[in-house]
This record gives sequence, C-alpha cells and structure tokens, in this order.
Amino acid sequence: MCSRIEHPAGGYKKIFETVEELAEPLPAVVTGVIPPWLKGSLLRLGPGLFEIGEEQFYHLFDGQALFHKFDLKNGAVTYHRKFFSYFKGVEVTDNALVNVYPVGEDFYACTETNYITKVNPETLETISKVDLCNYVSINGVTAHPHIENDGTVYNIGNCFGKGCSIAYNLVKIPPTQKDKVDPLERMKVVVQFPCSDRFKPSMCTGYFGMSENYFVLVETPVKINLLKFLSAWSIRGANYMDCFESNETMGTRFHIATKKTGEYQNIKFRTSAINVFHHINTYEEDGFLVVDLCTWKGYIVFNVTFEFPQINYKKFSMKKYTYAYALGLNHFIPDRICKLNVKTKETWVWQEPDSYPSEPIFVATPNAVDEDDGVILTVVVTPDAGQRPAYLLILNAKDLTEVARAEVETIIPVTFHGMYKP
Repeated sequence: MCSRIEHPAGGYKKIFETVEELAEPLPAVVTGVIPPWLKGSLLRLGPGLFEIGEEQFYHLFDGQALFHKFDLKNGAVTYHRKFFSYFKGVEVTDNALVNVYPVGEDFYACTETNYITKVNPETLETISKVDLCNYVSINGVTAHPHIENDGTVYNIGNCFGKGCSIAYNLVKIPPTQKDKVDPLERMKVVVQFPCSDRFKPSMCTGYFGMSENYFVLVETPVKINLLKFLSAWSIRGANYMDCFESNETMGTRFHIATKKTGEYQNIKFRTSAINVFHHINTYEEDGFLVVDLCTWKGYIVFNVTFEFPQINYKKFSMKKYTYAYALGLNHFIPDRICKLNVKTKETWVWQEPDSYPSEPIFVATPNAVDEDDGVILTVVVTPDAGQRPAYLLILNAKDLTEVARAEVETIIPVTFHGMYKP
C-alpha cells in the first residue's frame, strides 16, 4: 500500500513536471568567477516527460529520459537539453534516463536493462540503440559501471546460470585498441556470481564494489519474484512493486571474486538485513576488504541523510580515501550538499532555502596534491525563484563555499546521475 507524502516546501513539485527540449543552447548568467581551468561539459540524465497523451507517469523512474548538458568555456556557461529518439519493437525498456558513461571513444546513456543508447555528447543527438545481449549472456546491467583510468569498463547484471537458475555475470569491456575495433565486440564475462535464491534475484544489485584485486557483490534480502514479474509484464495495469519480496532472515550476503583470475571465492560473508542504493568505495587495507555503502533498514528511504555519493574517483577509487560528497535529505527531496570525512566523521554542508541540488560531481584541480583540491558541480533548482529558476552551482570541494553559479531562464527537472567530460 502506498501513502501520499508531502514535502514541507511544496515548490519541489515543479521539478517533476514535463518540460520541452531546447532548439538551441541557452546562455547562462554567471555570478562569481569560474576557474579558468574548468573547461568541459557536465552531462546529466533524468526524466523530463511525465505524460503521453492522457496517460500519466506517477513514478520517478517512469518519466521519459531527458539529456542535459552544461558547457563551460572561458568563464561562460550554456545549457542545452534534448529528449532521446526511440526505436520501435523494443520489448524491454530502452528509456535511458539514469546515467551516461564512456566506452572507448563513445558515450552511452543507460537505464538498467540490456539496452544502452549511443549518444553524441556534443549535440545530445541519439545515434543508435545497442543490445548487450548480442555480445554476452546478460539480461540487464547496472547504470553504475566501474571505469579504470586506462578506460577499461566493468559492469554487472543478472543472467541465467547453471540449471536455468538466476546468477549475476560481471563483464569487462577493454579500452579502445590500436585496431579501433568497437570495444563492445571484445566484451566478455569475467566471473559469474551465484544467486542465493534460484528465481529471485536481489533488487539492490544496481551497483557492485571493486578494489585493486577483488570484486564485491552485495546481495540484499529484498528480492524480485521473477514469476510475478513475468506475469506483471504480460498483464496491463499490474504493479511492478507487487513483484518485490523481502526475506530479512537471510540477512545481507557479500560475494567475493578475484579480479585477476575471475575466480569466485566460495567464502560466506553475512551481516544483518540492510538495503543498499549506492556504493561509495571499496579498497584493501591490512589484509581486509573495506566496503563503504549507503545503507538503511526497513522500507522507508526518504529520510536517508546521505545518498548519491561521489568521491575523487579518478585518484581514489579502489584506494583508501578520506572524503565523500553526497546529497543530504531529511525528507524524500534532496535539499543540501554534504561532505563527509569518513575517518573523523567531520561534515560540511551547503544549503539554501527552497533549493534542490542534484548529485554532486567532483572535478579535481589540475595537478592537485590534496584529495579534496577541486570543485563540486551540481544542478540546483529553485522553482519559485522567478525568471531564472535553475542554475549550475560550483562549490569549493574543501569547504563547500560557493565559487560561482550560472543561472538559466528555464526550469530543470530532477536528474539522477551524470559525469563531467573534460
């Protein structure tokens, strides 16, 4: 049973309303000074169309994907957005509204099915739809791949394993080689993780951990009943939420595999029942694997205070680190940017009234020495601000003080994830 929950500041509703794409980029009004080295694009994805004809979409994940871009160059900023072109005859959704990431020299927008969408990050045009089932045995992959500095991409998704039981295939996509063959053509399964329940994959395998030498899969007790799911798929009006089941007695299981050899470690690690939406980082220290997660217990997620985490990924992914950045919530709408010292638990917060930021993206200062020497990029929406109700906010990553903002004359709907493209 669902209950209606209202945020104390009702203006947030405007970030869940349909908008139109832009024919041309909009110039932004800049306040403050943008660092001269910050020359690139912030790419974001999220829903932007919440009804088609008389049919309305009521869940955040059901809105049609909208591709956003803030371009930064020589102290000036422009904003652009486009909807994707879609392809008929798709049985499973290709609504790529969750994230965008590079594979070789190309960029792909994704949701969490086997379809990814090749895009042009300069024009935001849709190039083609790609079915990953044509390359490996996988029914869907996460929207959160791990990408090494050489361009190698790792991702995970469910598949049918031995005896037609559900399993999880972890796949590897190598970087572009000298022969310029599409890296997807060389995509391969590195290791297969077993599922604890034959026909009920874990819901929270939308992410995985990776250290220098190991892969970590966290299998939570919230499951998808595949028999119910297949029934819901064929019956119009069936509720996807009815396919979820929770078995708290199984606890939370951690599966480990060796990265170099792809060997599954048949060692049982188990803890109490938790839910996981996003991982923060995974690394090795003194013979231990440290897996940092954003977790909660029970069914209520809207009061989680630290979510959509980011780190200085390029330098500290898979390494012992000190700082994490995330959205802060005291309700189900994020209303602050938080920085956490994971060692001392010291925190810093940026917050303004009736302002709703997006996932913080860390961009390091060139030749930086300190882990937190850089800036944070986030898209902030202020629905009742009048002529310019949204802006790109640039914060000093050390203390979350404002460096600059670039305001635009249009509302920007909620976005999930994205990346900074230099």
